Amino acid sequence: MLDPVDMDIADSDFLNNQFDNGDSSDSDIDNYCMSFTCKNRLFGRQKPLHVVLGAGVSADILLWRNKQISAYIFMGATLTWLLFERTGYNLVVFVCHASLLSLTALFLWSNLGSFIYVSPPEIPETILPQHLFMRTAISLTATYNQALRSFRHVVFGTDIRDFLSVAVVLWVLSVVGCLCSFLSFLYIVFVILMIVPALYDNLEDSVDSFAEKALIAINKQYAVLDEKVIQKLKKSVISSKNRKQQ
Repeated sequence: MLDPVDMDIADSDFLNNQFDNGDSSDSDIDNYCMSFTCKNRLFGRQKPLHVVLGAGVSADILLWRNKQISAYIFMGATLTWLLFERTGYNLVVFVCHASLLSLTALFLWSNLGSFIYVSPPEIPETILPQHLFMRTAISLTATYNQALRSFRHVVFGTDIRDFLSVAVVLWVLSVVGCLCSFLSFLYIVFVILMIVPALYDNLEDSVDSFAEKALIAINKQYAVLDEKVIQKLKKSVISSKNRKQQ
């Protein structure tokens, strides 16, 4: 019998083979997900984490299924952060210096190469397809519209839990923003994305069990808060409105 780690690797190989061969379909994914039996997963998830993350190269990188590529990306991001944040190197200066160095090297190579019997560099002509930008614009538009719908739901909704959740997240982001720069904030988010999914993938059952107990405790505390504070506030607001109307 396979242990959970071997089962996850087998699942990843199965999905990757399906996508690589072009034989994947919605029914194949649905049949695979139906075999994923669970009682109470985090955020009500009904599919394996690898499938939720896209079941492709990006999922393999985030879950460290391809350790070599994941390590290269992590080291590259870390070196970039150290270069711009710790050494005080400015991004605009770096781009200008790199462009100037490349431009000078290619100019000297193309003009002086004939004197040293070296063929000039061949720079391929690259034309980006229009549908790439169209897809990006459509995706950004859909994301923006979804954000507006979520904003309206929070502002005009009656569920105070959504409002409190958004308020807490914004407050935490403001605190983090005061403690570090924007580049450091992006690097922190990157580190979280590279570490948390992999840890959760390895400790899935324990995390889900703990999260379920924590959610039950939070719901109990919210019920007490709703009974003692929120309902009284609602009643007072309604009574004040009735008085004004009279």
